[in-house]
Amino acid sequence: MATKHALPSRQKGQDWLLSCTSEPTEVHRLWSAEELAPFRSGAHWRVAEAPLLPSVHAMKRIGSQRLGPVLADVEADRAWWLLPPTLGDELDDVRQLTVRRPGWVLRCPPVLYYVGGRGWLERPDGSGHLTNPVLLGAAFGPGGRLSEAAG
Repeated sequence: MATKHALPSRQKGQDWLLSCTSEPTEVHRLWSAEELAPFRSGAHWRVAEAPLLPSVHAMKRIGSQRLGPVLADVEADRAWWLLPPTLGDELDDVRQLTVRRPGWVLRCPPVLYYVGGRGWLERPDGSGHLTNPVLLGAAFGPGGRLSEAAG
């Protein structure tokens, strides 16, 4: 049962995202100015980039209960999937995905609202849950089918 003082899930997600930067004050400043804030990948998560529409289809295939955060930019027609920082070579053969190296900067809006056409298709929920790369690869792979046993 939720208490009166419990944070809404969106705020929890935003708090989690802020925990992924060493400069939360600067991030708050940028967001207050309606600007995207830089988040460096590697320590907390890795990033896989993909075209937007295939990403939406992959999200449906994976299912909302198994999704981690997915950021989208409608103007750039791109989506970015947050994956475990321990990501290996699981996605190397998936042509539609570009896995970014640790240290790559992802410019993020707040979890609470869009900035400049960029927003969260699947918001961070505050738990730190990230998309399983095996599920992502299967959703983008030939036929994009996931078995009930997956994930």
